[in-house]
Amino acid sequence: MSPSKSTISASHWLKLSLEICEEQANQIADLLSTTGAISVSLQDSADEAIFEAVRGTTELWPNTQISALYPPATNVRGILHQIHETLGLKAPPPYTLEHLQDQQWERVWLDRFKPMQFGERLWVCPSGQAAPDPDAINLILDPGLAFGTGTHATTALCLEWLAQTDIENRTVIDYGCGSGILSIAAAKLGARHVWAVDVDMQALESTTKNASQNGVDDRITPCLPIDLPVVNSDCVIANILATPLIELAPEFTALLSRNGQLILSGVLADEQMNAVSAAYKQWFDFVNITKREEWVRLDAIKIN
Repeated sequence: MSPSKSTISASHWLKLSLEICEEQANQIADLLSTTGAISVSLQDSADEAIFEAVRGTTELWPNTQISALYPPATNVRGILHQIHETLGLKAPPPYTLEHLQDQQWERVWLDRFKPMQFGERLWVCPSGQAAPDPDAINLILDPGLAFGTGTHATTALCLEWLAQTDIENRTVIDYGCGSGILSIAAAKLGARHVWAVDVDMQALESTTKNASQNGVDDRITPCLPIDLPVVNSDCVIANILATPLIELAPEFTALLSRNGQLILSGVLADEQMNAVSAAYKQWFDFVNITKREEWVRLDAIKIN
């Protein structure tokens, strides 16, 4: 019998696994990513994983298992109902629910996480693995409980923008920092100072730890939104969800200097892009839209 909710400690996590068909895989994976999952992976009956970064380019199996990791207090029944309603299914897909301890979760990721390249000069590598290009800018990041290892398309889009942009001596705000991956990349690429903002204390703790591991903690300040001062920043990067992106438009505008750069990610191309861009159009000129799988990154310049 599974332990009751009251007996699960904070060091336990919920692993929701769904049995789905190939046609449903991408839509369900993206839906799980927007319901608080801190990881989503796809695998066949042989347990060979496919991560989000290659969902759009790798053939899936006719019968696929999708697994998502959630904090212990997550309303799994509500997530199953949302899948049921969104996809118009007669019933939620078959599923199992497991309770994992921190070390079990970290071991799974460490076994599967490999170095990833973004642009020509940036690599994200787990510790203990040799950097493929020692002369490149190498960000050391071990998978942990805060979201953000570069595998999801929305994170990859932001890392690619950072890798191809000159941010030397700029002040950057990373809003929704998660693991701190974008903050650390910005600092390693020459940013003068980075404000790493998140509503989750676990994310701020993870960012602090990862920044120290990469030797850039002196240029990164993790903080809650309420503690973020009115900064005249050169760049705001926000990899969150569409609804908060829309709600935060006036705040992001106030935080950016004139001609400052705004990078928005976490936006679904077909369903959300127009609504998000409309919320900013009175203050910003959108100069580029980059699509990856179902997601887009919106690049804008402040004009007012």
